[in-house]
Amino acid sequence: MPAAPASLRLPRALAAPAPGWTTSADVIVVGSGIAGLTCALRLRERVDRVLLVTKTVLDEGSTAWAQGGIAAALDPEDSPQEHLEDTLVAGVGLCDRAAVEALVTEGPNRVRQLVALGAEFDRDAEGEIKLTREGGHHRDRIAHAGGDATGREISRALIAALDRVRDDPGIEVVEHALVVDLLDDDNGTINGVTLHVIGEGQLDGVGAAYARAVVLATGGLGQIYTSTTNPPVATGDGMAAALRAGARMTDLEFIQFHPTVLFLGEGSTGQQPLISEAVRGEGAFLVDAAGNRFMQGRHELADLAPRDVVARAILQTMREQDTDHVFLDARHLGAEFLEERFPSIVASCRSLGFDPATDLLPVAPAQHYASGGIETDLRGRSSLPGLYACGECSCTGVHGANRLASNSLLEGLVFASRIASDIPARIAAGELPEPQPVTPERAGGAEAGPGALLDNSQRLTVQRAMTAGSGPVRSAESTAATAAELADLAALPPSTAEPGPKTWETTNLLHLGQALTELAHRREETRGGHVRSDFPERDDARWLVRQSVTVSPDRTVTVTERSMP
Repeated sequence: MPAAPASLRLPRALAAPAPGWTTSADVIVVGSGIAGLTCALRLRERVDRVLLVTKTVLDEGSTAWAQGGIAAALDPEDSPQEHLEDTLVAGVGLCDRAAVEALVTEGPNRVRQLVALGAEFDRDAEGEIKLTREGGHHRDRIAHAGGDATGREISRALIAALDRVRDDPGIEVVEHALVVDLLDDDNGTINGVTLHVIGEGQLDGVGAAYARAVVLATGGLGQIYTSTTNPPVATGDGMAAALRAGARMTDLEFIQFHPTVLFLGEGSTGQQPLISEAVRGEGAFLVDAAGNRFMQGRHELADLAPRDVVARAILQTMREQDTDHVFLDARHLGAEFLEERFPSIVASCRSLGFDPATDLLPVAPAQHYASGGIETDLRGRSSLPGLYACGECSCTGVHGANRLASNSLLEGLVFASRIASDIPARIAAGELPEPQPVTPERAGGAEAGPGALLDNSQRLTVQRAMTAGSGPVRSAESTAATAAELADLAALPPSTAEPGPKTWETTNLLHLGQALTELAHRREETRGGHVRSDFPERDDARWLVRQSVTVSPDRTVTVTERSMP
């Protein structure tokens, strides 16, 4: 694994007040999406005390926004092997095969356990779970609920299960809690987090929470770009904290841009309305301004090709025709079918002045999913002792260079369950001892060094720089320009920024943007979610490798490469 120093330097912590309170548990789980809730509920059955913290309220994470569904080989005519093959093809040579095997073999039973927990998936006339198809899948294997509200139903079922045990002293939930940084002991073992809680009484402001193990399930980094399908809370807090703490971060350059996001006009920023891939799975298709179906002949699956293929085709069409969007045609599906199958999407479109039953829908790619993150092994362990990660903030190796549609909810479900088995076993074996609190000065970010805060007024500057240079299409020139602009922002005097949630979020986006741009600049090829205009072809001879970044105690950043078979 060759290593190369980057010119980049990153702080080891955010500047923050010293903790004003402390609490402790056996395990701290950060995040309340499918990964965090599943992990917390399963851990509660096997350890004495679980602390579940979430940034806003329990149901405001990315899981609730998942429209398409959850992929699993539930049909008797389907098989885990076929699901594995589709996943490997989408990942373009960079998937960890063992991780994908775990996903597809354990996935069906994990979905059935969700049903037993109370999740109500859509059923066919025979009462079986109704399965549909999305891009990159050669079988109908996508289970959905409420037509296009799968994530919300899964979130509802898991929160309901949590509500049933709220009085159990073995689990405590703290809402409106932003993770500032990770804590470690003198041996480098992660033993807690610093939190900023918006509350009353003891848990208010910055505090320190200690545990034998910390599980990050904090979701993605969508707010790093000007347009995204991610909710406002997706500012990469867990990823950034792990990066600063020295965890190995892998595949950050592979950002999936969803092909069909409703185009609301130039200058529209923030969370944009997603038109689920499932709409194309039911027969909708893409056309240009002249009504030509441009996906025909580009891929054997045409409009249902993997997302990176479709996104690149849209971007190419837009460049060739000098336009800022293309169109999705679902009119032939009819109002009755669309309203029944996609009630949320239809309502959202109509509220914005578009009717899928009668209008062509203007669409363009927007940031959707981070395929990389905190590198973990098959048990969810990161490179730092005591730190685990699951869900979108993690990099299990399942997705490779491009996530296969509807594999994300399944990944969160499967690997959260694996973590919930590993931690109790390690506690029982004495491998995860009781945590030793650190000094208040260290917990408060005194070692952060210069440039550890960027004022929230600079957030749009970060987003515009990332979108322009490290967005859907990249080049050596564009990534270098973005790196320079982010470096200038990082060099601003920290005294101009006041510590607080918005400032910490913006600084997290800056740090992740710098690391992501470093890897995007180095990867001189096009693969999956990484598109280089100056290197438009895939290059297996040189780039069948996975890149990682780590931050050393002296703040230097090192890039490593790992060759794939």
